[in-house]
Amino acid sequence: MPLSRIVMRLARNPGTEFAGGDDHRGYALTAPLTPEGLLDEAAYQKSKAACTVRRFAPDEDAVDGRLARKGQRWFFDYDNADTTDDEPVHRLGQHRFAVGEYVTVTDEDGRPLTYKVVEVQPA
Repeated sequence: MPLSRIVMRLARNPGTEFAGGDDHRGYALTAPLTPEGLLDEAAYQKSKAACTVRRFAPDEDAVDGRLARKGQRWFFDYDNADTTDDEPVHRLGQHRFAVGEYVTVTDEDGRPLTYKVVEVQPA
């Protein structure tokens, strides 16, 4: 199964400093998708090492990590030896990755923030 490159940018998040969103903050994810745009769990098992994530923001250096899964819980992991840096992604296995869809990621401060999928293309 080929991998896809998925780009998500910070959407409007009322009640936070990102009430209007921020196109310069987000994630670039490489993962296998089904034809319906869902994470392909079987293909993920075969290509874990290639399933990466990059968190980017204008006020910090980009951070590279990996897409990880424990049981039914998907998360972004930036250090295999440290679980405190993990960023859980709400119901990631049920999200459809298509332009215009929304995904909630719990950031390093424990805040759930909404991101909009702005790009999906072959990796």
